[in-house]
Amino acid sequence: MKPPVVPSCCPAWLGRLLLLPVSCLLAACAVGPDYSGPPALEYDLSTWQQESPAAVATDPTALGRWWTSFDDETLEELVLQTLAANHDLAQAASRVREARAQRRQVGAAAWPSLDLSGSAVRRKQGEADSESLYISGLDASWELDIFGRVQRSRKAAQADAMAALESGRALRVSLLAEVALNYVDLRAFQTRLRLAVANVHRQQQTYDLIQKRLELGLASELELREGESNLANTRALIPPIETGLRRTMHRLAVLAGKQPGALDPLLEEDGNIPVARLDIVVGIPADLLRRRPDIRQAERQLAAQTARVGVAKADLYPRFTLNGTLSFQATDTADLFTSMSRAGSFGPAFQWNIFNAGSVRSNITVQNERQRQALLAYEKSVLQALEEVENAMVSYARELDRRRELQRAVAASRQSVRLARTMYMDGLRDFSHVLDSQRNLFLQEDQLAESHAAVTAHLIRLYKALGGGWSIRSAP
Repeated sequence: MKPPVVPSCCPAWLGRLLLLPVSCLLAACAVGPDYSGPPALEYDLSTWQQESPAAVATDPTALGRWWTSFDDETLEELVLQTLAANHDLAQAASRVREARAQRRQVGAAAWPSLDLSGSAVRRKQGEADSESLYISGLDASWELDIFGRVQRSRKAAQADAMAALESGRALRVSLLAEVALNYVDLRAFQTRLRLAVANVHRQQQTYDLIQKRLELGLASELELREGESNLANTRALIPPIETGLRRTMHRLAVLAGKQPGALDPLLEEDGNIPVARLDIVVGIPADLLRRRPDIRQAERQLAAQTARVGVAKADLYPRFTLNGTLSFQATDTADLFTSMSRAGSFGPAFQWNIFNAGSVRSNITVQNERQRQALLAYEKSVLQALEEVENAMVSYARELDRRRELQRAVAASRQSVRLARTMYMDGLRDFSHVLDSQRNLFLQEDQLAESHAAVTAHLIRLYKALGGGWSIRSAP
């Protein structure tokens, strides 16, 4: 390749100055570290410590729309409304658009800039007649990215834009889990309310029976007051449940971008606690590196910070530009664009902050430390993801065990209530056995309802920990 031809009108030193940046540009001597992808981790990502509590499905699309596995139309409607109108999601989308605009803004620095100017003035000097002066000009400038400052800045902005996108996805994952968990709470409150009302009805029947027996002289005043106390205690449990139910309905409305109470017609109808009907897509720990948006976000932030180290190092070296100017100046508009009114210049220029080296090197140290912090944040995000999945799996498995035992306890308590009532009527047991058996039954039924909800809640947290809620196939 022939060296660039320097115009003969330029001084020799200016020609050599022009040859330096062009030669370096051809050699692509960008400074700073090159980012080669996610760093290698020393963790064992081949298997989980906790055995998977359910069969493992192989289709990853089940994770993208995990809420459909519950086959609950109300939940699916809530998800649709939340995705359409949630304010946090709208803010996240705005931040993505902002980051992409910043990426385009930074990318524009790689291209020449062109400025057009013009003016018209009326001037007078001394006793001479006043005259008009018309000026028009065109200024062009192009920074030669010799040491990669612009290139690194573009890479940092691109990584920032991807990090903003992953942040939005992470918010989506958390938001969908929050909607589902609140919906489970809603159904749990409704179930517990039904149980409480049913127990009030049963205890009211017992109280009425004791009252009749008292009138016949077959029961004591003490038994009547014990029955009344038991009934009042059960009734007192209903208001807190109703409060929790209403608060949950309000929360779901706000998550869907609506005012509290707007979704009451959708949510007031009783329903059962949702139960998943599909297998859990657990995979292996290494899948989290691709699946979890927060890990992907941390990795992109590391890439951006690595590029900023290069930007800081490029400030140690001079910045070269090619500048050109074309101007026209005349006292009559008819002569404005003639050859006699034209003037122009073209040539290279450089800027070098040679007396700010201490500040530049300090900034390099700052950016290096920020890169190290970004690396540590990436490693921490991986560890937290592993912890959340392990915790969700063990919580889900152990809650399944607890639910089985509570189901046995409820079955035994129901039989105990029947036996206690029969033996009391036969005079073989006193009334306290009836009251105790009824209290135990209500307590265990309430715990079983909470356990049903906890099983589903732990499953939802497992889906969240696995990064479910968005389609990885559509990811860039």
